[in-house]
Amino acid sequence: MRQLIQARISISGLVQGLGFRPFVYREAVKHDLKGYVQNLGDAGIEIVVEGTLDNVNKFISALKENKPAAAIYDSFKVEIKKYKGRYSSFEIIASSKSKKNIIPSFIPPDISICEKCLQDINNPKDRHFKYPFTACAECGPRYTILYDIPYDRETTSMKHFPLCKYCGKEFLSPEDRRFNAQTICCPLCGPKLFLLNNRGEHISCKDVISEVSKLLSEGYILAIKGIGGFHIAVDAEDDHALKELRKRRRKPNKPLAVMSLSLEKVEEYAIVEEKARELLTSYAKPIVVLPKRKPFPLSEYVSPGLDSVGVMLPYSGIHYLILKEFNGLALVMTSANYPGEPMVTSNEDAISKLSKVVDYIVIHDREIVNRCDDSVVKVFGNGRHVMVRRSRGYAPLPVKVPFTANVVAVGPELCVTGAVQRGDQCFLTQHIGDVETLETLEFLEGTVRNLMRLLRVNQIEAVCHDLHPRYLTNIVAEKLSGEFNCENIAVQHHHAHMASLMAENRLSPDDLIICIVCDGVGYGLDGNIWGGEILLGDFSSFERKAHLEYRPMPGGDLCSIWYGRMLQAMLADLIDREHLAKVLIERYSNGFIDAEREIELIYKQIDRGVNLFHTSSTGRLLDAIACMLGICHKRTYEGEGAMKLESVAKKCSRDFPRIKPSLSYEKDQIIIETSPLLVKLFEILERYSAPALAYAAHYYLANSLAEAAIEIAKDEGIKIIGFSGGVAYNEIITGIIEKKVTKEGFKLLLHRNIPCGDGGISLGQACVGAANLR
Repeated sequence: MRQLIQARISISGLVQGLGFRPFVYREAVKHDLKGYVQNLGDAGIEIVVEGTLDNVNKFISALKENKPAAAIYDSFKVEIKKYKGRYSSFEIIASSKSKKNIIPSFIPPDISICEKCLQDINNPKDRHFKYPFTACAECGPRYTILYDIPYDRETTSMKHFPLCKYCGKEFLSPEDRRFNAQTICCPLCGPKLFLLNNRGEHISCKDVISEVSKLLSEGYILAIKGIGGFHIAVDAEDDHALKELRKRRRKPNKPLAVMSLSLEKVEEYAIVEEKARELLTSYAKPIVVLPKRKPFPLSEYVSPGLDSVGVMLPYSGIHYLILKEFNGLALVMTSANYPGEPMVTSNEDAISKLSKVVDYIVIHDREIVNRCDDSVVKVFGNGRHVMVRRSRGYAPLPVKVPFTANVVAVGPELCVTGAVQRGDQCFLTQHIGDVETLETLEFLEGTVRNLMRLLRVNQIEAVCHDLHPRYLTNIVAEKLSGEFNCENIAVQHHHAHMASLMAENRLSPDDLIICIVCDGVGYGLDGNIWGGEILLGDFSSFERKAHLEYRPMPGGDLCSIWYGRMLQAMLADLIDREHLAKVLIERYSNGFIDAEREIELIYKQIDRGVNLFHTSSTGRLLDAIACMLGICHKRTYEGEGAMKLESVAKKCSRDFPRIKPSLSYEKDQIIIETSPLLVKLFEILERYSAPALAYAAHYYLANSLAEAAIEIAKDEGIKIIGFSGGVAYNEIITGIIEKKVTKEGFKLLLHRNIPCGDGGISLGQACVGAANLR
């Protein structure tokens, strides 16, 4: 006789708003079980089933193995009870709590269009045929259309599109995959696309998608409204169109992301390994940075001077249909904004702000409530991935942290995200950008406040910000701390990097680590500009144990733009000045605004100490070397010199000069000397190729950092070494450090799902703040 049982299953996590209840219903019916499933008010799910022990076990396995792609289980509890025979069927029942009392544990991110909806779009017999807003319970926009929680149609911008009788029937049918799906619609009841010229005048056409694809094929530049904002699109094989776009958008060299219809098309111009394939086809469909295939069939103006290209697959019906009609390999799909401004989201702003950039504008009549840029992930050759920009598809999912507190963090200045910690969950905002203008400052404040509202965080204990006294993000911190009468905590930049790494790797409050933190700029405790640091510490405090040799930085930020200035400053006390001046004018004048006039003034600045800063920045060192090797003379986007130097270094064969690391000791700190590297490179410039010298620089730097970190870890009796900061995106440096550290028996912590650059700083700030409150 078959044993009959009852099972009560409680699941918490990201399980609402994903078609989870219909999924449970179908699996229960499939396994001949009776009972019910219902949403719980805290974003959990309760399931009660009755049936045979064998079928219940199979059902539980199916819940774990076949769950919707975007679902995340925070906990999965099963309680076996005595069979009662109480249920005659399996039902989806109403939520157990009043919606107004719901405090969400998760806010659902946007989910790319699923394969079944793509099948509907391609089926001439389906009413969704060629309909760009097709969605179901398992796919479609979530966060970007959300006014409030719970995630119901009336709390999203879909409330303006009442369901037709056909969609209404699907919405109420538990057997249908569109059951209770808040974003479903069809041509009879849903949003519509419109084509405008750049004056905002409507263009009459029978098929907007076909007309858009035709215009792109003819070399026109278009703005296209998508899920989280507008993209600027252009044929990725058209040199003339790309040059024109760069001219109009004032971005001469910054790499542009591309979008292709399929993996097969991507593989014609990029190398796609297993991990990259997994990311490209995931529910989030981020931009994935891939190695270029040689020869590279797309225009070199897509990512000039780099060995990689950022690629994504279409994540909405809008993108899919345009690319299906478009015959080329790829379209550039880059965020529609001017430098320093947030991405355009409204139809009105698209017309007023983009009219001088694009020729045509594609709009639709669904409001984008929450602006959300595309996420970016980099995949290393060993299959490890690291998040570069955590946004669409991932935000605002939380990170579990080892402290319980209500804290807000506002990030640094560049590549900013904000964070709201509620209890032991830290929710990171979408990518905000560089907070250097009023527009991005308002975007940051509005996004943080909105996230607090959605999470029902009505009181906070602290607001955390960067130690740098002049960052605009501090304005938001001061305003919030005054408003909530709470602590205002300044967090040192590199300590925040370290804390972010520790949080992602689930370290405890009592864990101590040695952390290598390398980036471009961070305000130091001594008032200097840090950026090549080795720290000993935990979440609450740190000690600086080693750093790159200080070098002068005349004119401050000018050195981060004009690499010739940094090169001169690095070599000023190492090379005969008269000889150096001659070489700088002859070879590196492009690295100055006016080389002949500036060089003498820079020497005077250094000698007199006027407007002179000192820095241990790894970024500035790599910029100077990029200039010395003739690879890059001026920054036109953040990290340009270092990225191009790495691309050239990857071309190196095994024949490169090995320069021995040089460490010195000052009080209780190790000084990683960069002077020997710079002098040696300068001396052998004519004897080696640029790739060999570029690799030699990477080799020296990585080995020096690893040797110093290992020495400190041995002295302190610590077995964990971490690597964070923007330089951790560098595959060569990371690989050498990893090999050396693990060979010595230490555990190396690296980032994967939280940016190692400044996009992860807000998580670290929140953790440091919460730790100090404790």
